Amino acid sequence: MTDHHSVTVALAQIAPVWLDRRATLARVVEHVRQAAIEGARLVVFGEGLVPGYPFWVEHTDGARFESDVQKTLFAHYLDQAVSIDRGDLAPVAEAARVGGCWVVLGTIERGDDRGGHSLYCSLVLIDAEGAIRNVHRKLVPTYEERLVWSPGDGHGLRVFDFEGFRLGALNCWENWMPLARSALYAQGLNLHVALWPGNLRNTRDLTRHIAREARAFVLSVSGMCGREDVGPGLPHAALLRAALPETCADGGSCLAGPDGEWLIEPQVGRSGLWLAELPLAAVHRERQNFDPFGHYSRPDVLELSVDRCRRTGVRWHDDG
Repeated sequence: MTDHHSVTVALAQIAPVWLDRRATLARVVEHVRQAAIEGARLVVFGEGLVPGYPFWVEHTDGARFESDVQKTLFAHYLDQAVSIDRGDLAPVAEAARVGGCWVVLGTIERGDDRGGHSLYCSLVLIDAEGAIRNVHRKLVPTYEERLVWSPGDGHGLRVFDFEGFRLGALNCWENWMPLARSALYAQGLNLHVALWPGNLRNTRDLTRHIAREARAFVLSVSGMCGREDVGPGLPHAALLRAALPETCADGGSCLAGPDGEWLIEPQVGRSGLWLAELPLAAVHRERQNFDPFGHYSRPDVLELSVDRCRRTGVRWHDDG
């Protein structure tokens, strides 16, 4: 691609139909279609959007052992989680294919390769042909997330050719992990996606820092959610309405350029679809004085080792 090349991207800051997989997927499909109509070649959604972030844990004594409330809510969460093998994301993949755009979608994945009863915070990358190209499981669930999510592995630490760019993504506080970022930088990353559950405190400072450090475009995309999103059919719905704050996640989606300056400032308190055109030349200009794994690296002194095996916990040695 020449320096004159550019690509249009869309930040989809929306609320899920909380803890309802099918209804949330329908909402995602609607926004993929709309973004494609508006010319987006990449559409990004927040962390764990399908079927939703586990906001109840913090506010309902989530660490209490043998709690009927926590067991019931976890069982519902497991039931509504995304199974890749079952084809739960087929509607999104079809919308991406028809719209001719890539999608980065935050999901709660039911790990069928690990027995099917544990959950992973997984970002899924779908290409413009409707193929699932990557499923990256969050390396380390943060704080109370560890009560419902399992730790992932390095299998998804990958970067992909996309419209002349090198596209990669991380979940939430993985973006604070220097070595996780470096694993992507080493693959030529220049278009970075950071997924968040929502809140300005997550995106305000780090987005511009990563953009400046990587000399890359950085899309930070968040969700929305609050007490009003507790549907009447959820287990312990009355308890959840009483316990959750009015606002659990209020967005903060934003986009910074490779010079660290805002292209889209953080958007707080409203759902929406924000589009921007990203010129490849802006990356080339900023790499003139700094390239983290190019001319400003010292592989003879500093070297990163990355294990990208998908860990299943068992190796079978069968006859024949």
